[in-house]
Amino acid sequence: QVQLVESGGGLVQPGGSLRLSCAASGRIFRLTAMGWFRQAPGKQRELVASSISGGITNYSDSVKGRFTISRDNDKNTVYLQMNVLKSEDTAVYYCYADNGIPTRRDWGQGTQVTVSS
Repeated sequence: QVQLVESGGGLVQPGGSLRLSCAASGRIFRLTAMGWFRQAPGKQRELVASSISGGITNYSDSVKGRFTISRDNDKNTVYLQMNVLKSEDTAVYYCYADNGIPTRRDWGQGTQVTVSS
């Protein structure tokens, strides 16, 4: 099992920036993918961004051009740089990691991001 520890959430004004981090530890075989989901109150969890081995990245349409996902494979860490934040970005952000073959997905505990003036 992989443990994921997130950090970097908080309160920010509209138009501001935040950077989330998620560090993986434990029984790591091969992290084939890492990324971020988010869940706002009363809404389903949605994929925000993913980073797949080989350098492939994917983003939801709602964050394209504003968010950037990156990975430090030496540190088993994934980052989410969030710029030009909007009130609709307010949610709990969950990190995930896909480990090994067959793949097992593990989740972080979530970090709150609140965009408000």
